[in-house]
Amino acid sequence: MKFWCKGRSPKPRSRLAGLVLGGALILAGEGFLGAGAALGNPAPKNPTLAIGIVQRFGTEGGDRLDLAALPGDRLTVSFVDGQGRSRNLAVQTLAVTVGAMPLPETQLEERLVLGTYRSFETAEAAAQTWRGRGIAVEIAQPSDQWQVWADRDTYGTPLLRRMLYDSLDPLRQAPDHGIALTSASRTQRPVARWTVGNETFQGDRVTVSAGQGVIRVGGDRFAGRLRLQPNAYGTYSLVNDVPLETYLRGVVPYEIGPGAPNAALEAQTIVARTYTLRNLRRFAIDDYELCADTHCQVYRGLGAATARTDGAIAATRGRVMAYGDELIDALYFSTSGGVTAAFESVWDGPNRPYLRPVVDAAGPLWDLTNRPLNNEQNLRQFLSLTQGFNEVGWRDFRWRREGTLESLADTLKRYLARRNHPLANFRRLERLTIRDRAIGGRIQTLIATTDRGDVAIEKDAVRAALMPPRSSLFYLDPIERTNPDGSRTLTGYRFVGGGWGHGVGMSQAGSYRLANLGWNADRILRFYYPGAVPVPLTDALVYWRDPTTTP
Repeated sequence: MKFWCKGRSPKPRSRLAGLVLGGALILAGEGFLGAGAALGNPAPKNPTLAIGIVQRFGTEGGDRLDLAALPGDRLTVSFVDGQGRSRNLAVQTLAVTVGAMPLPETQLEERLVLGTYRSFETAEAAAQTWRGRGIAVEIAQPSDQWQVWADRDTYGTPLLRRMLYDSLDPLRQAPDHGIALTSASRTQRPVARWTVGNETFQGDRVTVSAGQGVIRVGGDRFAGRLRLQPNAYGTYSLVNDVPLETYLRGVVPYEIGPGAPNAALEAQTIVARTYTLRNLRRFAIDDYELCADTHCQVYRGLGAATARTDGAIAATRGRVMAYGDELIDALYFSTSGGVTAAFESVWDGPNRPYLRPVVDAAGPLWDLTNRPLNNEQNLRQFLSLTQGFNEVGWRDFRWRREGTLESLADTLKRYLARRNHPLANFRRLERLTIRDRAIGGRIQTLIATTDRGDVAIEKDAVRAALMPPRSSLFYLDPIERTNPDGSRTLTGYRFVGGGWGHGVGMSQAGSYRLANLGWNADRILRFYYPGAVPVPLTDALVYWRDPTTTP
């Protein structure tokens, strides 16, 4: 029996020539000569990105990718065949499936998981903590949850992984870590297959390009080229290599909607561009940079691009948000519920000075300094207000949702099981208690009391652990049943809250109203990111600075 780490792939080969100098990520991407260069201004950068548009292809039996050229065009399919020859084939369409290849002997797949998290932000903070302890780690996303793994190169044998696992015995007892050494025996591995004419090929890597530069994937159209490649989970990823400004054509209409006012479209474009360049490190383990769903930004190619969204991209070309000499963490969301959140109120990790609570109203409406929302009475009064905010009229500005103790227990059990929590097999949920809040009202700790003990749920994890809340800005009202003897029995909770999403950064719903009031994009952005400024993208800006190496 051989030991292996699932889906072990070569070290990342970023499409951007990234240099880490003193903990700062400085990127030398493919550029273009924009109109600004003719005026003596620096030409804005237009690097080619690597976007994982299908992240775990082959996870389900029957998975299939259908690629096609536009009418009158052809695809070029490039790969190395079974004899080691480089092949380039011209086709109109291509169907890729995943089959199983028998292994010559049983292999043991093993992985040391050091923690499971809802968000990349909290996973990265945990990874930085592990590195501070001298333990090399990687950040992975094998499902809809993020994980921190012991580095597969540093701990490359079963003996080294076991020694590390045993050395973590005190931490393994802490429920907030969820440390686990997982293993499974494999007798076969997935392999990608495709047929051209009468020939069937199989392999781990294939590149597809088109003469007109656009490829259909199912019902969507993507500019640039596509790469099918192995990932860290024993399956495959379909990666789109696409220039930044073209990528934004597939982000802006899906993130904010093509019908948004012009200033809101421009504000969304600037933060999307900033977010992209700041977050290119997310999928280093899988040899691409960003995903195409809400764990990054929604990206679905060219299908929804309009003249208005393209106009917003052109009007803001090369513009980003910066704080000092560094791009900001340009987070955004749907609806705030009337107040945005500080970064550290939602995720672990160092605070961002420009991500702090902002009352989401164009004029003075609530004084957080004198009436902080970590006071339960203040919060209830705040959530009773329904006028004067930027988001009035939006569906999720205010909401009420209910859950029985049984339904809440089911969701909580699934959440705890994913985190390898020692209380995941509790039988009965007895009550929920909000222990503390941030000044902006977001829950910091919620205690779920079960028949086996208390479970502390921190910050944004509340949304994953309990189904009803759309945000962490809510309070609880108990739902009780009156018994024949006049006593009352708790049967569930009513969640009364506001907003949809994490609440950090720019409210997309709020930007609509501010734009309709006549605010331009720069003013909207300064409102939601106080202290940060819109600037041209230049070589002097640091895309991301590792806080663990910053003096």
